[in-house]
Amino acid sequence: MTTEFTLESPRSTSWRTRDIVVTATIGVAFAVVFWFWNVVVWPATSVAFAVFLPAQNLVYGVWLIPAVLAPFIVRRPGAALFAELVAAVVSALLGNQWGADTLLSGFVQGAAAELVFALTLYRNWSLPVLAVAALASAAAAWIHDWVLYYQAESLDVMAWILVFMAISAVVLAAGGTVLLTAALRRAGVLEGFPA
Repeated sequence: MTTEFTLESPRSTSWRTRDIVVTATIGVAFAVVFWFWNVVVWPATSVAFAVFLPAQNLVYGVWLIPAVLAPFIVRRPGAALFAELVAAVVSALLGNQWGADTLLSGFVQGAAAELVFALTLYRNWSLPVLAVAALASAAAAWIHDWVLYYQAESLDVMAWILVFMAISAVVLAAGGTVLLTAALRRAGVLEGFPA
């Protein structure tokens, strides 16, 4: 399996209809994945990781995938934020334990990844850049979660949570993006996209 990572010359930043459709589709597809993650995986892993609950965040990275996958495929400014917000909105509409806060969470995760891609001027799509975007998204999620859900936690517990979220971001969000993109390319659904 070969996956190409490129440093591209600047190209049009205008969105084509197919860019919008693909980004929205990624968001909706991951909203369904999020629903499953919210209802089945997250509660189940709280039991599995009961001995050391911060390690549950090893599965957190799934919530970050749209913010890395969509921009990697369409390579347009705003794709990280757009995909993550679509996923958050649809996930909230499907119902979850976090309600409307899902929208804020999706916004901070998407915006943090978007910032990393913007710093490369949307030209560098290497694995290290994908990993940094995933890490930025995880860091934003960690700050969001600490402020809203973990104010009473000690600094050492929050540090462990951050470590596990970072591992999950690199493996599931960045690594998952590479694997999903390769699978989609093999399936022939990425024709006309640089990825």
